[in-house]
Amino acid sequence: MSNDDFRRELNNTLDQISGSPSPALRDRVRSSIAEAPEARGPFWIAAVAAGVIAVLIVGVLFVANPLRRPSNVGVGAPTASPSASPSLSPSPTPDSSMPAFVCLSGSAAGSHSVATPVGNVSGLRTGTHTGYDRLTIDFSGGGPDGTVEIKPQGGTTFTASPSGMSVTLKGSNGILVVIHGADLHSSYSGSLDIVTGYATMVEVRRLEDFEGVVQLGIGIDGAACYRAFWLSNPDRLVIDVQA
Repeated sequence: MSNDDFRRELNNTLDQISGSPSPALRDRVRSSIAEAPEARGPFWIAAVAAGVIAVLIVGVLFVANPLRRPSNVGVGAPTASPSASPSLSPSPTPDSSMPAFVCLSGSAAGSHSVATPVGNVSGLRTGTHTGYDRLTIDFSGGGPDGTVEIKPQGGTTFTASPSGMSVTLKGSNGILVVIHGADLHSSYSGSLDIVTGYATMVEVRRLEDFEGVVQLGIGIDGAACYRAFWLSNPDRLVIDVQA
């Protein structure tokens, strides 16, 4: 076989490749290699090299042909995405349900009405906290049978009843607390003039305890800003003065 004939045969063989090599292709390659030594000159070396290259090309096509790959490859299970950690909601602050502080002067005041039997004041307690000082008025036998008036005022001079005498407390401004339907002598035996030593609520003093009416004066060193609310178990009136 001449060199030109071998090349022509090799090209025809490559054009017929479609997948795995056929037996006819292998026979032709072997025949070409066997006839190569009969060729004159160095052409037989080129023929042998061409045959080896053809075999390599066929092998590469066999490996790369997607039609020859196995079809039983399983699909990997989807990777589960991690669930998001639940976010914790911030806890409400203890003061979140309390009324806001109000700053008033003169006779304007809030009031609270209850329909309970006459209650007796059984305790006057003071305390200081971050941002405010507190007066707690404890009751026994239920709350007062009437209204509670809270009247902030400029200055700390109050009128005692029933004497009508003027009483001046410590501080620069004051709050008058009037409790109707209660007394301060049946269940209470503590001090009637409490000097606290706090920075804001400096003094609490009894102004009246007569015929079911109790009046308390609060001396404040600063603005008369307060909030007031009822608590139960036991019944008590809480008055906070803003620091």
